[in-house]
Amino acid sequence: MKYQTTRKLWWWGLIILLAVALYFIAKPSHKIFGIRMPAGYGLHGIDVSRYQNMIDWKYLESFTGNNNDVKISFAFIKATEGRSLQDPLFKANWENIGKTGIIRGAYHYFVPTRSASEQAQNFIANVTLVEGDLPPVLDVEKLNGVSAAKLRENIKIWLNEIEKHYGMKPIIYSYIDFYEKYLIADKDLRKYPLWVAHYDKKKIEFDESWLFWQHSDKGRIPGISEPVDFNVFNGNIDKLKSLCKK
Repeated sequence: MKYQTTRKLWWWGLIILLAVALYFIAKPSHKIFGIRMPAGYGLHGIDVSRYQNMIDWKYLESFTGNNNDVKISFAFIKATEGRSLQDPLFKANWENIGKTGIIRGAYHYFVPTRSASEQAQNFIANVTLVEGDLPPVLDVEKLNGVSAAKLRENIKIWLNEIEKHYGMKPIIYSYIDFYEKYLIADKDLRKYPLWVAHYDKKKIEFDESWLFWQHSDKGRIPGISEPVDFNVFNGNIDKLKSLCKK
């Protein structure tokens, strides 16, 4: 009986040991901000709009997550949408992030059924870029009933007017599947730098060259009431700064 009891204890001990080992093997190696961070990237950033409410950018500048190893290096802020809409918190966000060391960028949400030229003017009227700011971003996610050919035509109008005004090549943001289905066929659009959305993946599954990868829309940061989109940059800090306005 004593031998059987000892044997059972030995087996239970082995089972517990194996369970602990499996836990640490399966445990995400970089799970902070409530999400799994892709491995191998040194620069992390977020993008926000009015849905995140007011943000304490000075606090965010010094916050480094649970493991003290991920710092917010850059952030994109929604500025405008369509022909006339402005994000009500853009000016406050833009001014306050400008007082920190976080590299900032602004984006426009494109409405395919509205005049592309008027949408470009909406962005220009509301966004002033200074030295150190990232290029303007065009957020393209939907057809809204227009043809893919018409969407591509309109996108190029916006991109051309923005590049002419700011002297910087804009960035296109889109989901990978949308980009591959509707935009990749246009050789002119393929010349623009990319920021792609591809959620909850250990590694990005995309054959095109890209600058930013939005890997999650479920990040959590103390002091921000709503979930936040998280991104990584495909390069080092010198490459990131080389994109910025001179």
